[in-house]
Amino acid sequence: MSDAPKHTYESDGVRRIASDGLWEDAYGYSRAVQLPTGVVLVSGCTSVVDGRIAEGGPYEQAVTAFGVGVKALNDLGLGAEHVVRTRMYVTHAGDADDVGRAHKEVFGAVRPAATMVVVAGLIDPSLVVEIELEAFRAPSGGPA
Repeated sequence: MSDAPKHTYESDGVRRIASDGLWEDAYGYSRAVQLPTGVVLVSGCTSVVDGRIAEGGPYEQAVTAFGVGVKALNDLGLGAEHVVRTRMYVTHAGDADDVGRAHKEVFGAVRPAATMVVVAGLIDPSLVVEIELEAFRAPSGGPA
């Protein structure tokens, strides 16, 4: 995975970045969108890196997916400490503890609002977890 975002563009104070995500260009979405209010929305992230699904089970897939999401935040100058909400989609209820353990390792000190939902499936049947992140950084000149 490249260190720099694939492309970044800004319109009306909304900044959008793309990564090398497999479906971004095909489906027409951005990896992350930063609003003028300081809110950053990170699209669903899976364990697909460089076009391949990362090896391992639910825990490893979650760690990789969180890494993809945090990298998108890093591309906008934010980090895990800016995350205020996470959403985790798992394909098996039995994977909740593994995914939750990965979440705690990344966000335990931050303690964002979090939701975990069991879904029927993801875009590739080999994927067992997908995550979304929302982050916040006060706009320049605003309260910290």
